[in-house]
Amino acid sequence: MDPFHWVMGTRLEVPTKLVPADVLFGVVALLALLPALRRRRPRAALVRLGVTVAGALVGLLACWVVGDLMNAFDVVLTPVTRMWVALATGSLALAVTALVQGGRGRRVLGGLLVPLALVVPALGVNVDYAAFPTLNALVQPQPFPVLDLADPAATPVVAAAPTVGRIGTVRIPATRSGFPARPTVVYLPPAALRPDPPALPVIISLSGQPGSPGDMYTVGRIATVLDAYAAQHHGEAPIVVSADQLAVAGHNPMCVDSSIGNSATYITEDVPAWITAHLHVDPDRGSWGLVGFSQGATCAMQFLSGRPDRFSAALAISSEVQPVDRGPQNSADEAFGGSLRRWAAAAPRAVLAAHGHYRDTSVWLTAGAADRRFVDNAHALGKAARAVGIHTVVVSAPGSGHDWNTVQWSLTNELPHEADVLSAAAR
Repeated sequence: MDPFHWVMGTRLEVPTKLVPADVLFGVVALLALLPALRRRRPRAALVRLGVTVAGALVGLLACWVVGDLMNAFDVVLTPVTRMWVALATGSLALAVTALVQGGRGRRVLGGLLVPLALVVPALGVNVDYAAFPTLNALVQPQPFPVLDLADPAATPVVAAAPTVGRIGTVRIPATRSGFPARPTVVYLPPAALRPDPPALPVIISLSGQPGSPGDMYTVGRIATVLDAYAAQHHGEAPIVVSADQLAVAGHNPMCVDSSIGNSATYITEDVPAWITAHLHVDPDRGSWGLVGFSQGATCAMQFLSGRPDRFSAALAISSEVQPVDRGPQNSADEAFGGSLRRWAAAAPRAVLAAHGHYRDTSVWLTAGAADRRFVDNAHALGKAARAVGIHTVVVSAPGSGHDWNTVQWSLTNELPHEADVLSAAAR
């Protein structure tokens, strides 16, 4: 492999691979901070130290304002992420001070520290959240080819028995909803690529927010999990259709129909209509499931509770207890006509209680063990689901938080159980 492709394909979420960069960052920062050996100027070193500490405090303050006070991310920033932000802002402040007050050598160190203070902490935050597995995923977020499935007979097949599935993008028209969805990413298991494919179960996958339909493949590695599952089940596994419930990466329509977009109708009507018209799937609701992360998990719970005629199972990874966008009143204003009562009624727990008993329905609720808020959410949703007869499993991913490490663990450990349930119904 040539050096360029080796660099672009290096696993960025593996902490040990970043040790050399971390060491270089620390050494350069320390050299820029210490007094000169030949000319002892402790006062200048103390100035640099004070500016560095002040810069770090500014970073921590920014985390508190943006993450806690404004709740811009709808999740609490982890201590590790706050540490890296503080190191970044403190080091940038040190670099500027070194450039201003230093001699030639210290100015060189200051100039070198600037890119290190930007890149190394960013890599550290990425390890914390596992958002970009490689540089390829960062610069090419949608690496999948187009699948030509316009004609039901055009499903790609291979002559020899396939051993892995195929991933590609399609456009699912918003015929009923008018929702401006981005391209959908589809996973076809090996059995779907045979000349005479069986009627397979289907899972609709929903990303987090911000996010895109390809995230479950590029970061969550859902295809790897299902390829392994198919290898143990004669090539059969659920078809996964990763549809777009956001329209824009940072947009949150809260998976309801409102003035900001008919997201619910798109996912529960337009997408299933396209699936049944273009893919060889079992149409019975017992063979249809959902999987989602964060905002997508909240949507999965909304659809499982609100459309029991359509879906029988869901894996909800780090779900909110109800659709939310930066707080109750803002959520009500954005999608519920300003009514807090209507907003509260859309919560999965309220929908579950209003519906009553559910038949032949299963849900797996997961969250990172270090993500206390979402662990509590999982238990609260699980209690409500059990109360109406839903087979419920609540588990925590060890050692992770509200991040893609939790997603990967959940898909590896819990998605096969959902696949078992859906596949049993499809037989």
